[in-house]
Amino acid sequence: MSLQNVDAWREDVKERFLALKRDEPARLDRRLNLSWSNWGFGLEDLETAARRLERASLSYIELHGNHYGTDLGYEVKDTQQILADHGLAVSGVCGMFSNDNDLSSNRALHRQAAIEYIRREVDFTAAMGGSYLLVVPGSVGRPVAYDEAEFFRSSTTLRLVADVFTANGVKAAIEPIRSAEVSLVRSVADAVAYIAAVDHPGVQHINGDVYHMQSEEANIPLAILAAGDRLVNLHMADSNRMALGRGSLDLDTIVMALYLIGHNVDGRFVTPEPLGPGGAPYPAMNLRHDPAVLDSLVLDSIAYFREREDAVLAL
Repeated sequence: MSLQNVDAWREDVKERFLALKRDEPARLDRRLNLSWSNWGFGLEDLETAARRLERASLSYIELHGNHYGTDLGYEVKDTQQILADHGLAVSGVCGMFSNDNDLSSNRALHRQAAIEYIRREVDFTAAMGGSYLLVVPGSVGRPVAYDEAEFFRSSTTLRLVADVFTANGVKAAIEPIRSAEVSLVRSVADAVAYIAAVDHPGVQHINGDVYHMQSEEANIPLAILAAGDRLVNLHMADSNRMALGRGSLDLDTIVMALYLIGHNVDGRFVTPEPLGPGGAPYPAMNLRHDPAVLDSLVLDSIAYFREREDAVLAL
């Protein structure tokens, strides 16, 4: 019986991984850097979140980009102290883009708000030693386009503020998001086209998300290979957007693909972000969540990821 396409793709990635292990074993010596995106913890204080991540033996946190105004968001010195107390460094900052700060908006005030928000978050990311700021080209939670000029408005607006990335040594990581949640830039190919349109050295990277990839890509590991060195961070959740190991995600092949692109180096991260099933998840950041549920999401996901990484490396 012939293989299904998905099985043939899986075997191809596995063969390439085994060839890498045979020919360049030193490239597998270092493990993938695991982080955790804390915006899904909602209104929980950072101290509690940091304590949870320390218990999970994590070294990195992706911070909620919560500087929505000059008086809002994490303060640098306090944040540095909390993270230092729990042995955490900042991988990057998860930029949050809604109708209020939409790079593609047909309202100039909202595009200006996006520019000012990016400036605040890049300054914060740099101060915290983070590698990247996640940037979404359009509003999350608005899947219907305003008009046919969205892509142009978004790319030209981001170009206006792109110098702030190079000046601060922070990577702009463009995140493709599934079509149920956004009106533009939904795949790795879309992100590459968007980066080309912005045409700026500060905007050259991609933040992938396997939950969105399963809707918009033919195959997640092949999309990771296509992203290649542009991929600075990969958000993780299982197929049902729950903790890793609670769905049908082919995690082993994803791990192989990450090693194939050399993702196990400084400044590159794998960041679980299990937000639960449903539509746009942004309301979760304004709610209070059961700490026991959050504990389980973190501990189960990290343990399962490392278990599967061990299994892949033992092949």
